[in-house]
Amino acid sequence: MIEIGEAQQKVLEEVPLLGRERIHIVDALGRVLAQDVEAVRDVPSTDNSAMDGYCCRHEDIVGAGPENPVTLTVIGDSPAGRPFGGEVGAREAVRIMTGGVIPSGADTVVMVEDTRLTGDEVECMKDAGPGAHIRHRGEDVRAGETVLQKGDIIRPPEVGMLATLGHAYVHVYQRPLVAILSTGDELVDLDEPFVPGKVICSNSYSLAAQVLECGAVPISLGIASDDDADQRSRITDGLRADVILTSGGVSVGKYDLVKDTLSQLGMKVKFWKVAMKPGKPLVFGTIGNKPVFGLPGNPTSAMISFEQFVRPALLKMMGHENLYRPLIEASLAEDMHISSGRLHLVRCKLFERDGEMIALSTGNQSSGALRSMVLADGLMILPADKRPFARGDRVRVQVLHTNSPLSPHSPYE
Repeated sequence: MIEIGEAQQKVLEEVPLLGRERIHIVDALGRVLAQDVEAVRDVPSTDNSAMDGYCCRHEDIVGAGPENPVTLTVIGDSPAGRPFGGEVGAREAVRIMTGGVIPSGADTVVMVEDTRLTGDEVECMKDAGPGAHIRHRGEDVRAGETVLQKGDIIRPPEVGMLATLGHAYVHVYQRPLVAILSTGDELVDLDEPFVPGKVICSNSYSLAAQVLECGAVPISLGIASDDDADQRSRITDGLRADVILTSGGVSVGKYDLVKDTLSQLGMKVKFWKVAMKPGKPLVFGTIGNKPVFGLPGNPTSAMISFEQFVRPALLKMMGHENLYRPLIEASLAEDMHISSGRLHLVRCKLFERDGEMIALSTGNQSSGALRSMVLADGLMILPADKRPFARGDRVRVQVLHTNSPLSPHSPYE
């Protein structure tokens, strides 16, 4: 049996970084850049106005105020997209709109709120200072500058920047195809009749949702019976994917055939059984260069095992550098008892009290209790060598539902 940190390291050593593909920038949202992006032009490309108002020479309005306004002659307009073609001379002004190009000769913009227009003359009632309200050429981005870097995650601001720089398409790392197979004679799908002794196969759907959540693409291989030939046929079909993910059949029971079936198909086993609860009966290996994860069959065990091993692997394959959920420290709201010599991952709720984060168990921690996963904000990490745990003890919590940034470090390092 292997420790969880060592198991994570072995997984990441085996999973490859996928190749790149060229896609439209909107479709690239959430993906990882596989190229540096340089600016081919200055942004903005010309000096332009940050306000609606009047552009003029600052030397003409020095000292202007409500009690001593300066009167300038308006000689034209410079709306956005239609620059004024002339030059601004002494005691002249051009009406300008936000985004309008600053005409030759002008070096300052007076906001329209600080002016009064009468015919073709404008009174400027404020000296805004030289260069006021002008966005200068290249003040955001300079031509030749590397604006986005390989490895950056594309968010809405990056999409906007790519468009600003004239990129309709961009190279990103590919999304892995993940073949998902559930095994067990007891399993039925959603559209099948439910009879006593059968169990609806939730793993097919929760695992597919976890795959989608981290940006990869799930492929369903359906449900295989506890039959070697059926499992071998379906897993063989899954070899078209980048990753193979099974649930069930990896323990030591009479009908736990998945590990042997995978070995028959050429899987090199890297480890089997992890010192964690839930999730002990987990097998990981490779068929060729394809990572293969044999997860436990109990719904919560499968989901927690996915979080610890499959999710970081998929993120690495897609070019991400930060692979793990964020970690926080919290105080226990109750006494906790560990029943075995394994690291425990306890589903918990998180709440704040007097400026301190508090962690409270979601109740039934059975590996088949899916509702406790629904209620969970995170997983308390309770090492086997630090028991018992009492109310008020500080513990680490792996946060599952948050907008906090991911971490580059495993919680088990």
